[in-house]
Amino acid sequence: MSVLFCNARILLRNSEGYTSIVGYLGVDKEYIDYIGEEKPIRKYDEEKDYTNRLIMPGLYNSHTHSPMVFMRGIANGYSLEEWLNDRIFPIESKMKAKHIEAASFYAILEMIASGIVSFTDMYFFPEETAKAVIASGMKANINKYLLCFDEEQTIEDSMIPSSVAFYDEYNNKASGRLKVDFAIHAQYTCKPHIVKEYGRLCKEKGAIMHIHCSESETEMNGSNENYGVTPVKWFEDLGVLENPVVAAHCVLVNDEDIEIMKKYHVSPVHNPTSNLMLGNGFMPLRKCLDAGLNVGIGTDGTASNNNLNLFEEMHIASIIHNGINHDPKCIASKEIIDMATVNGAKLQGREKCGEIKEGYKADLIALKLDNIHTYPFFDIAVEITHTLQASDICMNMVDGKILYEDGEYLTLDKDKIVKEFKEMVEEFHA
Repeated sequence: MSVLFCNARILLRNSEGYTSIVGYLGVDKEYIDYIGEEKPIRKYDEEKDYTNRLIMPGLYNSHTHSPMVFMRGIANGYSLEEWLNDRIFPIESKMKAKHIEAASFYAILEMIASGIVSFTDMYFFPEETAKAVIASGMKANINKYLLCFDEEQTIEDSMIPSSVAFYDEYNNKASGRLKVDFAIHAQYTCKPHIVKEYGRLCKEKGAIMHIHCSESETEMNGSNENYGVTPVKWFEDLGVLENPVVAAHCVLVNDEDIEIMKKYHVSPVHNPTSNLMLGNGFMPLRKCLDAGLNVGIGTDGTASNNNLNLFEEMHIASIIHNGINHDPKCIASKEIIDMATVNGAKLQGREKCGEIKEGYKADLIALKLDNIHTYPFFDIAVEITHTLQASDICMNMVDGKILYEDGEYLTLDKDKIVKEFKEMVEEFHA
């Protein structure tokens, strides 16, 4: 199947930033095969008039807990520790596979309609999330993460065997759309002997490691009291950073931590809304970017955000650092768009993704440019980070297959998913 998008504004990336042309974008099977201002000579199976629509790379939600839509808005006004121990953990202890399946499908509806083509997830019952990813046509990196509170727990009796087995069974399913990472929930929820062995196995498999890291002052204080080092240094000492690591939050990393992350090519993930909502602060983004780190951006879960809107995250990330640093040029829109696209593809280990180039995967989204709030505009990158909304999305394509167009889901039964999810939520929270 091939399709030609005609008369579209097309976002292009170069060494100076982002620019756009009005013209034609051709897709043949999974790949972009033409970009230009003139109509190509070759014929396509279908032509679509995309006048007044912007085509740009699809977004990567680089850290989330998608089934947490089950708890949207249930725990506002708590610190991270109160949020986890008093609100989230008690609810999660009652959740079953059927809840995760329903919540995963529901979260994917939200992500597809808001321009996300791929997400990096961390939650339990990942087999159920895998079902939703495969059915939807999206991409995702998921995992069966590690928890260990017992100093005496053996490797055999830990969560390691099931995590590795999940990797072996599901990695690269659905023609590579589904990838499986290794994952450690956090330093404060795991013990060193388990983490060390798990990190070794991750390296043996050649997998990516997904962690929470340096998210709150309580975490930092506990790390220093219990181990005499920061969480970043702790993970380094245990060999975890010898893997490709995706480190969510990194709110309280210091200069030494950033140097360590640079040494091991760690990809930190900025989660501005979640970190602000929980009162933790936010990543020293300028320092991380200046160190050359591959920084991604994510929503975190909806229980600590209340939505899966990456355009909102891009907007917040593009302005909070300017304010705190008293510098309106602190963070450029180009850097934010990179975080949400090409950087996200890189940290997920996805080659030829995240940019609009001939020969790259056709993971594309389109936004309407003829809404009242979108006109006029003079800088396409600023338009994306400051003006456009998730609600402007009118098309989502993954691997050359359109998943969503003009409000219609083409791979999922929206009405069925919404009905079943609402019934399950009402029953569970009754």
